[in-house]
Amino acid sequence: VKNFFLISSKNLLSTEFFQNALRRCQPSDKHISLLKSVCLPGHVDDLFPFFLRHAKQIFPMLDCMDDLRKISDLRLPPNWYPEARAIQRKIIFHAGPTNSGKTYHAIQRFLSAKSGIYCGPLKLLAHEIFQKSNAANVPCDLVTGEERVYATEDARQASHIACTIEMCSTNTPYEVAVIDEIQMIRDPARGWAWTRALLGLCAEEIHVCGEGAAIDLVTELMYTTGEEVEVRNYKRLTPLTVLDYALESLDNLQPGDCIVCFSKNDIYSVSRQIEARGLECAVIYGSLPPGTKLEQAKKFNDPNDPCKILVATDAIGMGLNLCIKRIIFNSIVKPTVNEKGEKEIDSITTSQALQIAGRAGRFGSSFKQGEVTTMHRDDLLQLKEILSESVPPVKAAGLHPTPEQIEMFAYHLPDATLSNLIDIFVSLSQVDGLYFVCNIDDFKFLADMIQHIPLNLRSRYVFCTAPLNRKEPFVCTTLLKFARQFSRNEPLTFDWLCRHTKWPLAPPKNIKELVHLEAVHDVFDLYLWLSYRFMDMFPDAALVRDIQKKLDDIIQIGVCNITKLIRASQSGAASGAAEVPGERRGKSLRAYRSATRQEDLKSHRRGSLANRLLREGLLTQEMLRQLESEWQDQHRSGRYGLEMGKKKK
Repeated sequence: VKNFFLISSKNLLSTEFFQNALRRCQPSDKHISLLKSVCLPGHVDDLFPFFLRHAKQIFPMLDCMDDLRKISDLRLPPNWYPEARAIQRKIIFHAGPTNSGKTYHAIQRFLSAKSGIYCGPLKLLAHEIFQKSNAANVPCDLVTGEERVYATEDARQASHIACTIEMCSTNTPYEVAVIDEIQMIRDPARGWAWTRALLGLCAEEIHVCGEGAAIDLVTELMYTTGEEVEVRNYKRLTPLTVLDYALESLDNLQPGDCIVCFSKNDIYSVSRQIEARGLECAVIYGSLPPGTKLEQAKKFNDPNDPCKILVATDAIGMGLNLCIKRIIFNSIVKPTVNEKGEKEIDSITTSQALQIAGRAGRFGSSFKQGEVTTMHRDDLLQLKEILSESVPPVKAAGLHPTPEQIEMFAYHLPDATLSNLIDIFVSLSQVDGLYFVCNIDDFKFLADMIQHIPLNLRSRYVFCTAPLNRKEPFVCTTLLKFARQFSRNEPLTFDWLCRHTKWPLAPPKNIKELVHLEAVHDVFDLYLWLSYRFMDMFPDAALVRDIQKKLDDIIQIGVCNITKLIRASQSGAASGAAEVPGERRGKSLRAYRSATRQEDLKSHRRGSLANRLLREGLLTQEMLRQLESEWQDQHRSGRYGLEMGKKKK
């Protein structure tokens, strides 16, 4: 502070900051003495006390800077977990690509242990282990942010737990712990959860599963805890081939194909084009409820179901077992968020490409080998380059300020908002080269949104860590209403929630209604998530869970009829204003509309019989094209011409 003062004092009276310092000088005789020291010969140090008083009023952290720096010192995260440091843990790293059996071997050890915990990145993965464990007569509980399911009827805690990684306990002792997808320790938003599990789980054996790119970082982190890492490498169980040709046209689709898109707009467009060819397709994307994803996966995997094509986002990269023969990248460009929270559009990484492509030819499925290609010929060469590159090593692990650290900050800075506390914490935090502070934009967004609502700091912190998509206005508005009702100490009842969401809801008639139903499902998730943190204020979790299951069924109806919803949305937007809410129309959709109009004109010219058969569903555009092609071939060969000639004679 003093150095800044000495530099700035040269043009003291010309700066607004120092002019404010002059005005704040009381009483008036001190003000006069200050003016004399400025105007008359004197030492610049004479002004420093006045400057410092004003600086502390503007920047209150100056009074306790040393304490704040100590609180925000993140250079020794292993010391945050004394229970884990009190035991000597054995770390086993199962490294390998997708479909190599690495997680399988870790789970076998989990099932054979007296007690264990599985930590996965998705609810679907936790649910899968929960089911497998209980099916193997190993009682296992399920713990996610929104759900607790006990293996026994008397609701006693089982010796085994399958949970999402944010929900793992660092105080409970286990014989075996499994941490899945360890490479996500570098994730800009969620990496802190993997760091916490790796450093803090109290287990005799820690089985870590993931990409080999994380081996060096895990080894270095464990070196700081005095624990050695045993590495077990695995190879892919089935071959994966990158084809030398692109699909180029949806006419070339085959049973077992999966088209991977990176936006809902492309999902809608491709689904509609596939349906126009008389084919059924399953649809999976990130914002669908878990139950709907499982049903769509089941539909695609069922050998007796006519649905043989899957259209999906990279949501299939984890958590779903799918019988895919060929992965087709509709695009290799994906919007991402960097470590600074800035949105970027760039080619997919090698890690992402391998994760998605590796879903083809799953071991134990009806396809003994997998294939991967692109929709467009221009993308194929670049995809080959991406897949041929080695995955860059994971260099740092994520960290996040804890509620206790923020509370200590608030003790020193009682007038600061939660958003400001987080900003100050991050600006003062010190980390070494093995760690980074995770992106906190979502946290700050929620903190600013509910700042005007009177809440104690701990409750405010919990509301700000709620898992929601801030791009969904309905969900954000609901969180605001939850917080306001909570602050008045008024319980949020089932009836209140039904009035707010206008339950019961009908099946969607267009895409806009489907998107709204997905948002309502997220609201129910939000209620359940808060109910486990504030049970008295969110008392009707059981009732909400029941209607959420019903809503899941309604959404499944909408997804099964998604092409009809798209048509309804497009016909309802005849003026061309909008057809898919929240998504900008892409070139592919415009091109498809133009092609559809041309098809309609051709069908009209073919006569009333073709039109009638098409309208009644007895004939598809694909069948019509095939008949037309056969007619032309046979006409060129002279077969029909000969017969007609005979008839004329």
